[in-house]
Amino acid sequence: MKKNIQVLIRLIPFVLIFLGTVSVSSQTITSREIDSLVERTLKTFDVPGIAVAIVKDDKVIHSKGYGVRSLNTSQKVDANTLFGIASNSKAFTAAALGILIDEKKLMWDDKVIDYIPEFRLYNPYVTEEFTIRDLLTHRSGLGLGAGDLMIWPGLNNFTVRDIINNLRYLKPVSGFRTKYDYDNLLYIVAGEVVARVSGMRWEDFIETRIMRPINMTGSSASFSRIKDKSNVIDPHAPVNGVVQVIDRDFDDVANAAGGIYSNLTDMCRWIIMQMNNGKYDEGLKNELFSEEVHKEMWAPQTIIPVGDSSDYNTHFASYGLGWFLSDVRGYKQVGHTGALAGIVTQVTLIPEMKLGIIVLTNQQSVEAFNAITNTIKDSYLGIEGADRIKQYHETATQNMADAKKITENIWKDIDVNQKSSSAETNDSVYVGIYSDKWFGEVIISFKNGKLWFDSKRSPKLTGELLDYKGNTFIVKWNDRSMDADAYVLFYLDSTGKASGIKMKAISPLTDFSYDFQDLDFIRKEKTAVAEQV
Repeated sequence: MKKNIQVLIRLIPFVLIFLGTVSVSSQTITSREIDSLVERTLKTFDVPGIAVAIVKDDKVIHSKGYGVRSLNTSQKVDANTLFGIASNSKAFTAAALGILIDEKKLMWDDKVIDYIPEFRLYNPYVTEEFTIRDLLTHRSGLGLGAGDLMIWPGLNNFTVRDIINNLRYLKPVSGFRTKYDYDNLLYIVAGEVVARVSGMRWEDFIETRIMRPINMTGSSASFSRIKDKSNVIDPHAPVNGVVQVIDRDFDDVANAAGGIYSNLTDMCRWIIMQMNNGKYDEGLKNELFSEEVHKEMWAPQTIIPVGDSSDYNTHFASYGLGWFLSDVRGYKQVGHTGALAGIVTQVTLIPEMKLGIIVLTNQQSVEAFNAITNTIKDSYLGIEGADRIKQYHETATQNMADAKKITENIWKDIDVNQKSSSAETNDSVYVGIYSDKWFGEVIISFKNGKLWFDSKRSPKLTGELLDYKGNTFIVKWNDRSMDADAYVLFYLDSTGKASGIKMKAISPLTDFSYDFQDLDFIRKEKTAVAEQV
């Protein structure tokens, strides 16, 4: 899902750095100026394709694609090009629950175990008290992205049943309902609640009860359900410094947290409905969910800390039900961001102005969508003189430079170790099978004389183990698009044989969904691992 500062976008999308001078202007941005803004953004942040829409007063006043869907085909992006909207899918899951609440089939504060009896968290009290509302509000007490290695990177074999079962092994890092820490797995549980209460798969519910009524005809609840794939983007990411097409590796198991594919045309219908409190169609004669349910979704549930006041005079931030909430220049702002591998998106609404901004991209630079969204937003708020592209480019450059210093020093140490003729190691003491309660087994073995790391359940997590310091190695993943190389620290027993493993990401820019720090591997006894060729 990512490189650079985009690792933060699903964490705290509204805690951003804003610079520039402020003055009042009545002139809003024109379509020609948006064209220029996006073209400059494409070049500055090396993004192959971007789609941008603006909704004002229930009318689509700009909807256009820029650049190409894929560097492999060079086909152009347009308003109907499908992008993975990633965590913007969470608002759909909240809406699905809201519809069921209107139908009196459940309530926000019903206990999760009443609908999923096998649901368990680490603390029995928290299990008993955990509500539907708690599933949506990132206040469970679990750490940031806890357990995300069961869904990230994709192409693994964890099921929804596995995820629900394994939640009980994830240790909390804060008190229940005391702190904001972004979570994906509990939205998967929320999707399972939708399925069990409605009798329909989450994907079927989203498509038939939300997308079809509001005429989101081009959208699908997941990539695998798209019938016509002739106008879909490919994901892109820097690999060894060069942006290229990467694997689409998001699995259906996590659709309720981030699986929807949509386009500008359909997303405009979605946000117009949202800004009309659940009503849609001409004359707002139809209702997807009640105004009461909508108010609850857009009401603060979990406090999010904010830094110093910015150009936008932001003093408060919170998470609602599937939406981030904050104040900007005296207005309420509602929105979300999303990130998949090689795809990032942003939806921003200022309901009192009846203003909506949608930015979809096929590269993982969050600086790109922030620059576009905030430049457009500035024009409506009367903010002049801030060059958002320059601002975010400088921030990204500095963050990358800081991370590069860390990783370069590590690779220098490894290079010295490999060239040192005096180094004597007995790597056979590390060979074996190690197991973590929720992530399963990994194999440490020799392949062609090299020490190697392989995850049994997440095949993309495979790579060479390079000697670093003492009993600490660096695992260099084969897939270089992940930007997630990690420390692998072996613990030794009294005989000098490895008995366990702890891990930690190296780069501060590694996406938080690589939650290596939550793993605690214990060596399995009486195992033998043969040399692999």
